[in-house]
Amino acid sequence: MTDNRHPGSLLKEIDLTKEQFLGLLDLARDLKRAKAAGTETQPLAGKNIALVFEKASTRTRCAFEVAAHDEGAHVAYLGPEGSHIGRDESIKDTARVLGRMFDGIEFRGFAQDTVEQLADYAGVPVWNGLTDQWHPTQMLADILTMTEHCDAPLEAITYCFLGDGRNNVARSLLVTGALLGMDVRIAAPRELWPPQNVVAIARALADVSGARIDVTDSAEQAVRGADFLYTDVWVSMGESDDQWAARVPLLLPYRVTEQLIAATGKPTTKFLHCLPAVHDTNSDLGRRLHEKFGLVGAEVADDVFESERSVVFDQAENRMHTIKAVLRSAFGG
Repeated sequence: MTDNRHPGSLLKEIDLTKEQFLGLLDLARDLKRAKAAGTETQPLAGKNIALVFEKASTRTRCAFEVAAHDEGAHVAYLGPEGSHIGRDESIKDTARVLGRMFDGIEFRGFAQDTVEQLADYAGVPVWNGLTDQWHPTQMLADILTMTEHCDAPLEAITYCFLGDGRNNVARSLLVTGALLGMDVRIAAPRELWPPQNVVAIARALADVSGARIDVTDSAEQAVRGADFLYTDVWVSMGESDDQWAARVPLLLPYRVTEQLIAATGKPTTKFLHCLPAVHDTNSDLGRRLHEKFGLVGAEVADDVFESERSVVFDQAENRMHTIKAVLRSAFGG
């Protein structure tokens, strides 16, 4: 069914060529400047977009809603209990219904196969707002943020992800850096390395782009010379809370601290996180982890998260600007 997919769909990073990826970043920069200057136009007036969420969200939902409204489109939010998708109705049937009513569909949920089926049968652009395997809209925001905070040419930028190397963000960072010709490292315990098929995709892309990729269990080796250190929560949404007991001792050596940042050898190193972050005890999860493990924060120390090195809120804002670019591009704007 892939021949029926709308060319404006974005399901995973490797749906894009390097030139297409960079083109979206250029458009996002233009749209960001226009919003700041108050000179935005609304080329998507009259368009209707469905936001289908199996997983709760702050940034993805808000970024899509504000981006769509700023561009002139209307949105309908279908939350975890807001539709029959996958429970009382097949993905295929839901796709064909939504495709008759909406001009585009965003999906955030669990299985990559769900967003792929939506794209196969909807007949309109479908965008992956996150699945268990890939997070392409996050990658656009991440690379835009890196280029805003590092003056080096894109191919000279080095970034390192530390933590659960199997999760969607780590996978996406690996293949994105490989696609764009960057220097990307994944630091994780061996049992949490990215799947071999993902590493193979990255290595094939790197052969073409000239990217340098490394997957290692040595955090200190991986961060050496890095312009950006990136981490994510140690237990992803949808995984059992029981996983914390195993992950905390396993991932403590990969916790982003001032000491680990010092190991980069670069005073200009910045910190990235896709959020939400466990960095203090001001959330229910942060308090539970403190009570159980004595940790203040988990994947990142609070003094790093709150430091001038941290550009996580620029990164969060850039979700909106890059999603605007995705929407415009999908509709030929």
